[in-house]
Amino acid sequence: MGNLPRLTNTLQYRQLTSRIQTTGTVRYPTNTAPAAHLRHLSRSQDPCSFAHRIRPIHIRGPNCQRSCSYASLGKMQDTPSQDARSPDPLKSFERDYCDLPPYQCDMSDSAPNTPGPCSASTLPKKYYRHAAHRVFVNRSLHLENIKYYGFDMDYTLAEYKSPQYEQLGFNLVKERLVSMGYPKEILQFEYDPTFPVRGLWFDTLYGNLLKVDAYGNILVCVHGFEFIKHHQVYELYPNKFLKLDESRVYVLNTLFNLPETYLLACLTDFFTNSSEFVRVERGIKAGDFLFTYKSIFQDVRRAVDWVHSDGDLKRRTTQNMAHYVKKDERLPTVLSRIRESGAKLFMLTNSDYTYTNEIMTYLFDFPHGATPEEPHRDWKSYFDVIVVDARKPLFFDEGTVLRQVDTKTGGLKIGTHIGPLQPGQVYSGGSCELFTKFINAKGKDVLYVGDHIFGDILKSKKIRGWRTFLIVPELVRELHVWTDECQLFAELQNLDIKLGDLYRDLDSSAKVKPDISQLRTCIRDVTHKMDMSYGMMGSLFRSGSRQTFFSSQVVRYADVYAATLLNLIYYPFSYMFRAPAMLLPHESTVAHDQAHQPPPALAPAPAPVTGPSSVAASPDESVGRSVAGTEQVKDTKDAKDLHRASSIVHTRPSTPTVVTHTHDEDYSEEEETPSGAESSPEQPLRDASED
Repeated sequence: MGNLPRLTNTLQYRQLTSRIQTTGTVRYPTNTAPAAHLRHLSRSQDPCSFAHRIRPIHIRGPNCQRSCSYASLGKMQDTPSQDARSPDPLKSFERDYCDLPPYQCDMSDSAPNTPGPCSASTLPKKYYRHAAHRVFVNRSLHLENIKYYGFDMDYTLAEYKSPQYEQLGFNLVKERLVSMGYPKEILQFEYDPTFPVRGLWFDTLYGNLLKVDAYGNILVCVHGFEFIKHHQVYELYPNKFLKLDESRVYVLNTLFNLPETYLLACLTDFFTNSSEFVRVERGIKAGDFLFTYKSIFQDVRRAVDWVHSDGDLKRRTTQNMAHYVKKDERLPTVLSRIRESGAKLFMLTNSDYTYTNEIMTYLFDFPHGATPEEPHRDWKSYFDVIVVDARKPLFFDEGTVLRQVDTKTGGLKIGTHIGPLQPGQVYSGGSCELFTKFINAKGKDVLYVGDHIFGDILKSKKIRGWRTFLIVPELVRELHVWTDECQLFAELQNLDIKLGDLYRDLDSSAKVKPDISQLRTCIRDVTHKMDMSYGMMGSLFRSGSRQTFFSSQVVRYADVYAATLLNLIYYPFSYMFRAPAMLLPHESTVAHDQAHQPPPALAPAPAPVTGPSSVAASPDESVGRSVAGTEQVKDTKDAKDLHRASSIVHTRPSTPTVVTHTHDEDYSEEEETPSGAESSPEQPLRDASED
C-alpha cells in the first residue's frame, strides 16, 4: 500500500479546482509529479490539461501571489521578438542561468500530504529528495544489482560551461567556413543561446529546422530566423508530418550540436535575405551557381568535424580550463563511494588520450583525494578500466582494434591487445563484445552514464542491454521554468475549468453549441507564453502538451536521468529507483472512489407450474418437453466426452500463485527465491503429480 498515494493523488484534480475558488489557496499534490518529471503529462489530449498535473507549487488567490518556498534561480524574461531582441543575449543568458550559486533554490518535493480520492488524508506520501539533487526514473533500477559503473567524459565527467563553450565552437566553425570560401560577412554573427535547443531535425531539402514530436508531427518550423506559419507548413509538409529519413533529415541530438544548430539558422537567414543571392525552392542561387541546403549542411558538418578533430577547439579549451570546464570537488568523492560499495568503475570516451588526460587531471586537481583527510592521487586510480578513442556508437557494434596506450608518450603500442585489461592502464578502441568479455559482465550488470542520446544511451541499450543513465544539463533551466512560472500554469488551469463549465450541462441532445473561440485563443496565448519562458524554440521536452522527439527518446532509452552525475552522491548505492506508473487518460482523470454501478438485476424467472391442476398439456408445452428431453440427452453425451478427456493434464488455465508477469525491468528471480524454485504451497503436489 506504500505506493498507493502516488496513484490516487494523481487523480484528484477535480477536487482541486473547487478549492481554488472557495478558499483561494491550493497546494498541488506532490505525488502527481512523477520521477520522470514531465513524462506522463503527454497522456492528455487537451493542450492545457497538463496544468492539472504540475509539480508542487503554493498559490494564493486568483492572481497567483505565491507563497511558495522556492528561492528563485534567476528570473527568465519573456523572449523578445526578432525585431526587438536584446542587444546582448549571451550576457543575459549567462546572468540568468550560468552564474547561479548551486542548489540555492528550494525545489523539494516534501509538501504535506494531500488527501487522495479513495483514502483518508493520513495516508503517507513517498519522500523525494531536493529537486536539484534528484535522479528521475523511467524504468526501475536497483543500484545494488549494478556491478560496473561506466562513464563518458565529455559533458558527463567533464561538464563544459554554457554558453561559453558553445560560443567558442560557434566562432571556430565560422572561421573554418570562411576559409572554405564562405562570405566573410558571416563572421558578424553572434551566438545566441536562447535560440537553439537539442533534438531538432534539420531538413536538408528545404533548409528548415523542425521541432517534432515522437512520431514526426511538426510542432515548430523555422527557416533561418523566420518561424513558419501553420498554413505554410502544410504547403511544405502534407499533414504537418515528416518521416525520419536519414538521407534527408539530420537529428541534432547532442550538446555539441548546439552551435551547429544556430549556425545553420544563421546561414539560411543570411543567404535568404541577402540581395546577392536568390532564394529558390531547395536552395540559394547566385548567378550560375546553385547552393542547395543539403550542400550548405554538408559544408557545416565538415567544418564542425574539422574543428573537433584537427582544429583549435581542444587546444583553446585546455589553455583556459577555468573558463570552459566546470570543476567540482564532489566528483572524486562520488567515484570513491561507488567503489566502496563494491562496484567497479570504467571510463569509455571518444576523446583521445592526450586531451582526456589534460581534462581529467584538471578535474581531479585538488590538494586532497576523495575526502579532505585523504592525500591527492592520480585520476586514473579512480577507475578500474579506461578506454579512449572508443568511436561510439561503432564501439557497441563491430568496434575497432583494441590497443594499449603508452601513457608517457600518448601513442599507441604496437599489436592488438588480447587481454586481460589491467587496472591503471589505458586502452584505445575495441568493441563492447570484447570489453564485456574481459570484465565478465552481462548487460544488466552495467550502468552506463553519458550525455549522448544516440551514441551513449540508445546504442548501449538496444544492442548490448546496458542500464542507462542520461545526463541532461538543461534540466536546471527546465525545472526552473517548471517551478517558477506558476502564474501561467494557474491561468491555464482556470481556462480549462471554464472550458469544462461550458459543456457541463450539454449532451448529444444539445442544439446550440457554446462559443469557445475566445477561450481557445486564450489557451493558445498562455501556452505560447509558457513555451517562450524556456527560450525561442520552447522546452527541450515538450511543446504545449505534446512530447518532443527528444523527450520520447529519453523515455524510451534512458532508464534514469539527471542534470549531473553528481546527484548520485545523494543516494545510497543500495537504492531502489522505482519508476512511477505511466497513467493513461482513463486512469489519470477517473478517481478511484467513483463507484462502479452494476447493471440492474434481472427479474427472477417464474416458478414452474406443478401439481394436480396441471393435467392437460397444450401443444406448446408438448414441444417444450420434447426440447427438454433432447437437451438432457445432449448433456449426458457431453458428460461422457468430458470423462474421456479426463486424461488431459490441464483442462483449463490456473491463476499464477507466484510472480510471473514483468512489472519492472529490474526484477530478478534470484532476489525473490535464491534457489530459483517456486515458493507456492502447491509446488510439492505438482511435483508429485508429474512423477
